[in-house]
Parts: sequence; C-alpha cells; structure tokens
Amino acid sequence: MSIRPLSLDEIKKMEKACRLAAETLLYVGKLIRVGMTTDEIDKIVYDYTLTKGAIPAPLGYHGFPKSVCTSINNVVCHGIPDQTALKEGDIINVDVTSKLDGFFGDTSKTFCVGVVGAEVLDLVEAARLAMEKGIEAITPYGMTGDIGFEINKFVTRKGYTTVKEIGGHGVGRTFHEEPFVPSWGKKGKGDKLIPFHCITVEPMVNQGREEVIEKPIQGSSIKYYETKDLKLSAQFEHTVLVTDTGYEILTLA
Repeated sequence: MSIRPLSLDEIKKMEKACRLAAETLLYVGKLIRVGMTTDEIDKIVYDYTLTKGAIPAPLGYHGFPKSVCTSINNVVCHGIPDQTALKEGDIINVDVTSKLDGFFGDTSKTFCVGVVGAEVLDLVEAARLAMEKGIEAITPYGMTGDIGFEINKFVTRKGYTTVKEIGGHGVGRTFHEEPFVPSWGKKGKGDKLIPFHCITVEPMVNQGREEVIEKPIQGSSIKYYETKDLKLSAQFEHTVLVTDTGYEILTLA
C-alpha cells in the first residue's frame, strides 16, 4: 500500500471540498419529507453543488447515473435515485460527495421520514454512535483494524450487526483510495493510518443479519446492496483527516 500524504495546500482544498459536502447534506436534509421522490433529492444535490462551483462526484463515476446515493430502508448503500416517493416511517441514507478544485469530500447521514418507531430510532442512533466510536479510535500510525474493532464491539453490544464486505476508504485526490476502512477487525491489524491522509469512517449497521445481496446498476460497474433478510440498515459517514497527533473531522457543516 502506497499513500502520499497531503501537503498543507492540499489539506486546505480538502477542507473546502468536505465543508461543501457537509453543507450540501445539511441543506438537502432539511427538505426531506413524506411524498418527496429520491429523484427530487438528486436534483437538489446536483443544483446546489453546481451553484457552489463544484461537481457531484458520483455522477458518471464508473457509469453511476446520478449525483447522489439514496438508500431507503433495507438498501444498505449505493441506492439509485428514481421516482420512488418517501413514505411515513421510512429511513433514507443520503450519501453526498462533492468534487471541488480537484479534491473530494464525502459524507452521509440516515434521515427519518416523518414519524418512526422507537426501534427504528434506536438503530439510526446506533449507526451514528458507531461512526463516532470508529473515529475516536483513529491515531497516527494506528491501524484500520483499531477502527473496525471499536465499531463492531459497539454495534454487537447493541444487538445489531455490521456489514463486512463494504466499508470506508481513503479519499482526497481521488474519490476512492487505499486503505479499506472496515467496520470490524482486530486491534493492531489491517492497514496503517498515515498522518495527513484522509479516510472515511462509514459503518453500515443492520437491524438483522450482516449478510447483504449485491445487485447490478444498469450501465455501471458500481453495484448497490440490500440486506439479505430485508431488515433495515442505517449508515453515517464522515471524512476524517489523520493528523500527527490524532484526527480532525472535515465534513462538519
């Protein structure tokens, strides 16, 4: 694995790209409502991103047809916006990546649509806290397994499961870089965390079993994923800069 740390100038560009991604997610999140289609979410993200002088990174990425990923209920990730209307009680993960001045900021959040039950709220909150536990495990020259261990320990104790096949990744000069950042693992194992390099921490937390089903996206090499048992899945994601003393979350609005 070969990772080239970011220069000070590149870090400043990453900060701007990540701030825009966070602001985009905050903006669209306030508009999510019952009856809204995921295509409407996609258009909002597309228009907002362009008005800020950036481009939505998913659009055209390996043939992906939309500007944002919208994953509803049992869709784990990479859900494709379409004419599906949101219903009362749904949950939806909106995954935004902004490309600004050659750098990528990546963040996502699971939103509740209308009123949801206590069990659903618990799952969503567990996913958010799992992300925080993973971020807190980041140390310079630590290992990706340290992150995965803390995430999986927390999620398992809550009675949920983590998706193993898909996870976080390096990000910065390109959309997806090394290393793979799992939501499970052993302390001291995995890939080394290099200071002044960015990663995403994005646990996908399932209400039921961990198994997922991979499904094709027409015209794209990207796949989308659903829970095998059709139970709910929730996810949160931040882009994080590994520093020489710890970490800094860049996707805060």
